[in-house]
Amino acid sequence: MISYWNPVPEARRIVAALDRDPFEGDWSQRNPRNVPGPFYTGETDIMQMGRNDAPRHICNDDAIDSTTGFEFVFRQPMTPAEVADLVSAAQIELNSGYALDGDDHWTPEAVRDWWAGRAGLRRWAIDLAVAWAANSHPEYHRHYHDAAQGLRDLVAFLDDGMESYLRGYLFWLRERREPAPTDRIPAL
Repeated sequence: MISYWNPVPEARRIVAALDRDPFEGDWSQRNPRNVPGPFYTGETDIMQMGRNDAPRHICNDDAIDSTTGFEFVFRQPMTPAEVADLVSAAQIELNSGYALDGDDHWTPEAVRDWWAGRAGLRRWAIDLAVAWAANSHPEYHRHYHDAAQGLRDLVAFLDDGMESYLRGYLFWLRERREPAPTDRIPAL
């Protein structure tokens, strides 16, 4: 079944009760590995703590152009509890690299382009997960194994579920409402 649930109202409700808005990320710094949707990360700190609060949504990368590594959103939230997890991850981010304005930037063409590059993303994730799973340094063993699990979760979602989600998101971008069971959903 193809569906899309808009998590933004729930995120705004949670943020309204906080001392500060943790979503200060900048689209121009967006990590290209973020799955299309309202939540994304830009340049995050190197602590890679987001998976502690939102392991079903956050992955760590190998730092596209650096040696430190950043977080990215590999799965958008589909329930209020999952939104709360992402808000929590954004709150502990030292560089304020999380953002919630992806709907203002994604277009159907950009979503389709992102999806067209999924084979490269999948290959990268598998290769990095294998390398990280092999890390046996006692101090970092647990961190790397968890990071490898996040990448395996990304691959699993790419293989089963992401296409349906993205088709629902395309509908959302076009209609600005969640699809009903009788709606015609756009193709990727």
